[in-house]
Amino acid sequence: MTFDLGPALLFCPADRPDRYAKAAERADAVILDLEDAVAPEDKAAAREALVAHRLDPASTIVRVNAVDSGHLAADLAAVARTEYRLLMLAKSESAEQVALLAGFEVIALCETAVGIVNVASIAAAAGVVAVMWGGEDLIASLGGTSSRHDDGRYRAVASHARSSMLLAAGAAGRAAIDSVYVDIPDLSGLALEVLDARGSGFTATACIHPSQVDVIRDAYRPTPEEVSLATAMLDAAEGERGVFRFDGKMVDEPVLRHARATLIRAGLAVRTPLVE
Repeated sequence: MTFDLGPALLFCPADRPDRYAKAAERADAVILDLEDAVAPEDKAAAREALVAHRLDPASTIVRVNAVDSGHLAADLAAVARTEYRLLMLAKSESAEQVALLAGFEVIALCETAVGIVNVASIAAAAGVVAVMWGGEDLIASLGGTSSRHDDGRYRAVASHARSSMLLAAGAAGRAAIDSVYVDIPDLSGLALEVLDARGSGFTATACIHPSQVDVIRDAYRPTPEEVSLATAMLDAAEGERGVFRFDGKMVDEPVLRHARATLIRAGLAVRTPLVE
């Protein structure tokens, strides 16, 4: 199955089926969450809601509980009763854990110290199509208090984890999904972070509130000026051999790849296929 997931991935509690359709209408893809968004006593009802209320499987992800949670087997049994085939494994910590989800495509969510240390082997594991990191769970696994400083900047260890995950995803040829921005009213801060994510090579950003969706879409979408510059640069390259000068700057193959990526994002508008 080809999963048509755009840049804005919206979490939706799986025990709130009244929100399923609204989330699907607003976001590029929905993450139906059986893990943190659902209290332990409500997980059974959440699984039944997952089965009873269907969304488009091409743009739906199901986040299942961690391997050591005691809930994963029941989660997988419920998902097997649906057409959903893209799972997000919470607190992924090894390739062996990913293998327990055989038969599904997997977004490996690395959000513990062990997961980040092992992220390269996790990203390269069979069945993994994308990798995501989680800042707050990571810091909690280290005994810290917050992934960010008071001014909103990531702490050094969180920045290191984010970069490690992105590099591992790129090395394995997987899509990279950036973590959620938990300060919901701070849309300007979100926009700056998503611009950095796009510029760094992330494929998508997860979010926790519908108000964040359009901000993420806009930040991932190239501006008309970027499209115009990329087009002109690629046109100029057709008559050149090797490195050349364009608009006063040196242009070589890596720069041309950036230009091609800009046009691809512009051509696909909001949606970007995650799995070919």
